[in-house]
Amino acid sequence: MTADNDAPSFTVTDTTAARFRADVMEPSLRRPVLVEFWSPSSAACRKLSPVLERVVQAAQGRAALVRMNVEAEPDIAAQLGVASVPAVVAFQRGRPMDGFVGAPPDAQVRGFLERLVGPIEDAADALAEAEALVAAGDLEAAEAALAELVAKEPPQPKAIALFAGVLVAAGRLDDARALLDPLPESLRKDPAIAGALAALENAARAEGLGEIDDLRQRAASDPDDLQARFDLAIALNARDLREEAADALLDIIRRDRSWNEDGARKQLVQFFEAWGPMDKAAVGARRKLSTLLFS
Repeated sequence: MTADNDAPSFTVTDTTAARFRADVMEPSLRRPVLVEFWSPSSAACRKLSPVLERVVQAAQGRAALVRMNVEAEPDIAAQLGVASVPAVVAFQRGRPMDGFVGAPPDAQVRGFLERLVGPIEDAADALAEAEALVAAGDLEAAEAALAELVAKEPPQPKAIALFAGVLVAAGRLDDARALLDPLPESLRKDPAIAGALAALENAARAEGLGEIDDLRQRAASDPDDLQARFDLAIALNARDLREEAADALLDIIRRDRSWNEDGARKQLVQFFEAWGPMDKAAVGARRKLSTLLFS
């Protein structure tokens, strides 16, 4: 489902009794407004708030979310009979229509809103499904799912990065560039996007390096040929042999830290960026690098 270009952008409004009519009653004439009555001292409120925000955002402008702190503003809650928090009351056409108390499971919160606005396509669920397809190796199905996700507004950095990764894995580097190059600087700074850009650059460097067996033989035949080890690292990474790729660069650093203006360390850092901070190979190589640099 594609968002309506005329739908209001998603924001969460903190309201007061004085602004309640303007923030809730009048907007509810156009679309449902969920009012979350909450308290900063309630753990259940802290659990519910992000769930509500995610579900309302997934409705893509068909509903609004307004919050009211009952400790600072108790009157409206009292008038509506709200005796405990968290509590959510849905307003439509200027009247309270439905509600719930407590912090139910995510699916129930989504079901509550769907009764008001119809089916909601949850981008987080769709992304999880795409990630599962990638993990299962079904790149064709993953590509189709991700193509839909990246076409939505607002942009989803994780979906864009995952799509770029699928394209790079398929050797479609030009398509990956076409996806990533137009992104604004604000998105390019996102860690997921930055990792995808690094992965694309690494894949581009691997083109034309030749077969891994030939590169292994070059590196083994002349231990002082650090360029051969560097090329081997790039090629290994392109085939997702991450630990071996890291070890090849670490060996260069061990032999000559200053080689190619610290090029091996810089390349290793770029690998870390492409792999992500929690990647097993990145964690292990980062530990080894620290030992080399600081022991």
